Amino acid sequence: MPIAVYPGSFDPMTNGHLDIATRASALFDKLIIAVYDAPPKRLLFTTEERVQLWEEALPKLPNVTVEKYVGLTVDLARNKNATVIVRGLREISDFQNEFDMALTNKKMAPEIEEVFLMSAQEYLFTSSTRAKEVWGLGGFVKDLVPSNVDIDLRKKIMAMAAIP
Repeated sequence: MPIAVYPGSFDPMTNGHLDIATRASALFDKLIIAVYDAPPKRLLFTTEERVQLWEEALPKLPNVTVEKYVGLTVDLARNKNATVIVRGLREISDFQNEFDMALTNKKMAPEIEEVFLMSAQEYLFTSSTRAKEVWGLGGFVKDLVPSNVDIDLRKKIMAMAAIP
């Protein structure tokens, strides 16, 4: 009964993230979407907002839960009795970074496997960074993110515009 962890900062989550999570849920008995609480980068959404966005966007998948975490992903996987870490790949540059991370994780936790799912073709060029960039320049991101994320991004725009 394999349990898998799908970790990330998800700031914001995209349709590509949602696709990977949905597909991974069909491969494992349980999937934990793990929202990293303290990534070393500036975030647009709080951790609680990112968890809530996931919970609102996920289709009703009985074997999927969403939670926040801090620390090493391999430690989270061990604490949750997960034997797999799921990661998504879009392009060659993703592979290099994920390959390095997978080797480090394997050194720390040889009992945990990493499974990489290729992005669906329609999400190859979708990323949180790109969605924030398009959004920040006044573009529309409704094709890049779930509708609830698009709504919350619009709320952020209005709130930021109201700040003098």
